Amino acid sequence: MALKNKERNLYLSNVAVEKALNIFLERINKNLKNHEKEFISVIDSLGRVSASAVFAKYSSPNYNASAMDGIAVKASTTFFASERNPIQLKINKDFIYVDTGEPIKKPYDAVIMIEDVVEIDEERVEIIKAASPWQHIRPIGEDIVANEMIIPSNHIIRPVDIGALLSGGIYELKVYKKPKVGIIPTGTEIIEPGEKMEDGKIIESNSRVFEGLVKELGGEPNRYKPVPDDYYLLKSTILKAIDENHIVIINAGSSAGTKDYTKKLVDELGEVLVHGIATKPGKPTILGVINEKAVIGIPGYPVSAYFVFDTFVKPLIKKYQGQYMDDSNKVQAVLSKRIVSSLKHKEFVRIKLGRVDEQLIATPLSRGAGVSMSLVRADGVFVIPQNSEGVEAGEKIEVSLLKPLNKINKTIVSIGSHDLIMDLIGNLIHKQNAFYDLSSAHVGSLGGIMALRRREAHIAPIHLLDATTGEYNVSFVKKYLSNLDMALIKGVKRVQGIIIQKGNPKNIYDFEDLLKEEIVFVNRQRGAGTRILLDYELKKRKINPSKIIGYDREMTTHMAVAAAVASGSADAGVGVLSAAKAMDLEFIPIGEEEYDFLVPVKYLDKGMIQLFIKVIKSKEFKEILENMGGYGLEHTGEIIKVK
Repeated sequence: MALKNKERNLYLSNVAVEKALNIFLERINKNLKNHEKEFISVIDSLGRVSASAVFAKYSSPNYNASAMDGIAVKASTTFFASERNPIQLKINKDFIYVDTGEPIKKPYDAVIMIEDVVEIDEERVEIIKAASPWQHIRPIGEDIVANEMIIPSNHIIRPVDIGALLSGGIYELKVYKKPKVGIIPTGTEIIEPGEKMEDGKIIESNSRVFEGLVKELGGEPNRYKPVPDDYYLLKSTILKAIDENHIVIINAGSSAGTKDYTKKLVDELGEVLVHGIATKPGKPTILGVINEKAVIGIPGYPVSAYFVFDTFVKPLIKKYQGQYMDDSNKVQAVLSKRIVSSLKHKEFVRIKLGRVDEQLIATPLSRGAGVSMSLVRADGVFVIPQNSEGVEAGEKIEVSLLKPLNKINKTIVSIGSHDLIMDLIGNLIHKQNAFYDLSSAHVGSLGGIMALRRREAHIAPIHLLDATTGEYNVSFVKKYLSNLDMALIKGVKRVQGIIIQKGNPKNIYDFEDLLKEEIVFVNRQRGAGTRILLDYELKKRKINPSKIIGYDREMTTHMAVAAAVASGSADAGVGVLSAAKAMDLEFIPIGEEEYDFLVPVKYLDKGMIQLFIKVIKSKEFKEILENMGGYGLEHTGEIIKVK
């Protein structure tokens, strides 16, 4: 007999979708934060979510490797080669044949492409062009440097990440356990696929759609056999599902019919938070909690079921894994740096993206064929067509997103000086709020100031010494950005010095020692604060830079300088103490400098900049830097407005 109206289920409300979702997530937020974690093999980690940052154990490549098929030579023996003065080289004395990827060992320090070599006989070859030191050689750490962060926390592992992790010597990592999602199809009228079809019967399919969606989102579906419209059978199945899963979906039975028991059972076993949302289709949705676990009553109509799952279950599964909602598509962005391309090829360029004011800024990443980290770091890809010479800075380009646009819009664009702490800050930002990110491009301190001048960045890490006053940063800001309201977020004091090999085999103790004929130096790029500091110290000692072998060989990061010294391709370079310690090298201190973060005043109140400041002032950040050594944190996070 049918129930009377007063015995029927009645909607508790007609709640707006956003409000219903907020009520639901706030109620179960505590449980969402108690992420369960486990260690798994990197090889089996595709689609899983990292529970902590992962740092490389080894450099890749871990030896100096030939980048071409050709001959390995001592560059010094080729310096006078020209068309007018061809030079002959003898095998095993002046050169050896090498293939791409083969190790390059002393005394050889350059590779000449086989196309540029004329074979005279089996013993001799002739060249007509000089080779520069380290040409066509992939240095140790060109792709990945030992102790460099490969992936941050809360990162979905992709095939390119697996390659980078393995190349960096990582074989096991900590991930979030897959959230288990119980799926209960209900209804006396439903049958399983393959069962006899009769009038009044419906093949149950929604649960299989849910299974696929759960797997796609990284969860573990647990489908139960269809439950007929029986109060006690449904109650027993719900209790079993609550015990075995993190999230429970009850499909059908959420409306106000006489045999729609879902709402009544959720109310009896736990708490109904919302019954009825202001959407069509999907109005009779039930959101509840039983034993602190999320329960969603989803309407039986397939379209309703899909939209309700997407609205309420998808964010739950993502939150259990420290993730966020995504929205990928093609976007227009402004290129921050000129790219030159060959006319011969269609080229795929990896891009970092961030929104500065009203425009997306696209910063190209390394384009080397062996640099897999450019894929790991990329937010998107744009294509330079064949027969194009490239794209100029300031042009608009179309980018195919590899990461969701809403996340890119919450990315802090940092362009300027490099330091190891930028990766650490980015990871802590991501850890505190996976919706935010930090994009860090290393172009040197002056390059960062120019990026702010062109309104292409939110923050520029800088450490620029005024040789006249001995003051850091302020005078440069006044000189180049006098028309803008700027502020310095005080960063860290860090120790700069000369990075040398373990044991100091070349007896390097001061800048004068860099003039020795047997010493090979490696430098930072023009515009880098470290380069400016070096030039200041050389000028103070009246040392001619052109007399230093390797002065013109440039690296864009402190870790790259340290890797060059560690590999033996250089005897010394200038960098920070933390980079030397990370590569287990020795260090000759020059002095302490101020590494600060320049930011337009108008950005100081932005949520992501506030989070940046919160992170660098946090106890966790300070503890990490104290363990690393080489940093002072007396005024970190203080704000100085530059007038």
